[in-house]
Amino acid sequence: MAETPLAYAASASLDAPAQPRLHDVLIVGGGLVGASLAIALERAGIDVALLEATPAGALPAVFDERNLSFAEATVNALTALGVLQKLRAPTGAIERIHVSRRGDFGRVALEASAHGRREFGKVVVARDFGEALEARLAELPGLTRYRPARFVGVEPADAGHRGVRIVDGAVDGAPERVLCARLLVGADGSRSAVRAALGIAADEHDYAQTLFVTRLRAQRSPDGGAYERLGDGGPTALLPRGDRHYGLIHGVASGDAEAVAALDEAGFLARAQHAFGWRVGRFLACGARSAYPAFRLLAQRTTAARAVLVGNAAQTIHPLGAQGFNLGLRDALTLAELIEAAHDRDAGSDCGAPALLSAYEQRRRDDRARTVAFSDGLARLASNPSSLLRPLRILGLFAFDRLPSAQAMLVGGAMGYRGDVPALCRAPPDGGRA
Repeated sequence: MAETPLAYAASASLDAPAQPRLHDVLIVGGGLVGASLAIALERAGIDVALLEATPAGALPAVFDERNLSFAEATVNALTALGVLQKLRAPTGAIERIHVSRRGDFGRVALEASAHGRREFGKVVVARDFGEALEARLAELPGLTRYRPARFVGVEPADAGHRGVRIVDGAVDGAPERVLCARLLVGADGSRSAVRAALGIAADEHDYAQTLFVTRLRAQRSPDGGAYERLGDGGPTALLPRGDRHYGLIHGVASGDAEAVAALDEAGFLARAQHAFGWRVGRFLACGARSAYPAFRLLAQRTTAARAVLVGNAAQTIHPLGAQGFNLGLRDALTLAELIEAAHDRDAGSDCGAPALLSAYEQRRRDDRARTVAFSDGLARLASNPSSLLRPLRILGLFAFDRLPSAQAMLVGGAMGYRGDVPALCRAPPDGGRA
């Protein structure tokens, strides 16, 4: 694997030639989706480069103590890509899902065994996942990594490629230089510099919620149950981790966030307990807390000439339902699948060709629209305190709990099977069930 922290390319020196280095695919962003895409493209046998802001030996900030809920389709794909095998910490199995709303009757209770599964998915700590991705990336001899480096802008697409301006290192004032790529991939998060440089507008909605994330120890240890407790200020969720703790997400109205952040541990636990209830007994202790705003952001288009947006750069959704990374991974896997298929048909195929990008947009349209609509609708309905909506919420909870067709739709989406699903998501490598 080629490392280029402060040099032109893997074998370059200060006397680098004037001709820019040309890659088949240049991925900007080494986070969850960008790193996963780089690994998935190994199968295509093409020249791939990854532009990362963090230096070698460090993980991007996104790989923190957040708890990631991997749908079954995601588990299948990451196992096939050899990533989950690199995890050093135990994962938590999601065998049951319980959804309710404070003050409303009814609930949704889903059992994986009732749908022919041992589990719906797994809970992985983001930091652990980052280390596993890094271990897998280190095994890719054909990957060029520019790190630390910063994306600056783009040149007009021309002559079968697009120029990308970057700055090496983390020092302000460093000179710019240009790389070239047949396909530029923006995987650089919600505030995507690639999206802005391409002139792609985005529609944004602020849910006026702040989500506090931490590790929680409760009176009863996790036993495979995942809980979503909805409320006016936002959701309070418990995810079963593999270390006998829960991953807690506690949503509050943004206007209350400063006061909640100032609470000591006992005060925060009491507040979260009041919002969640006593299904796992008393909340005993929690770790350091992090806070994140909840918002929805949708790029008005996901492709441009020789460029594509994936993951949060294309769509950032409310974490209620835990679909964000799962959706972004399906972006990456679909793109990799199309590039691999084109390369298999013709080793000289152009991975940035308009036809390929058009096929990508078409394949992602249904999954993206349905997942965004589900997440947004659930977030808005769950947090709206209007008494007029209470009967509708109760009716919805009863329908999803009692009607097999409604449950099947909910379970299929929760496990990552919406729209045209990438092949790696459909079944684990051994042909069995996850």
